[in-house]
Amino acid sequence: MRSSVVRSVGYDETDWVLQVEFTGGKVHNFFRVPPEEFARLMKATSVGAYFQREIKPYYEYEEEDGLDE
Repeated sequence: MRSSVVRSVGYDETDWVLQVEFTGGKVHNFFRVPPEEFARLMKATSVGAYFQREIKPYYEYEEEDGLDE
């Protein structure tokens, strides 16, 4: 996957949770993302552009808390 904004993407098919790790290190979990939407994201020419246009505005999300050591 090539993106200047998104470092990695994970998906929990059972709970429909899309996890996005950004190049800056933040991780967001997006809820109730259907499997078809995840498939379109992964097939997109630009993952970052698709994410900004089709995922971020429409799905609830929360930022994962960082772990303090």
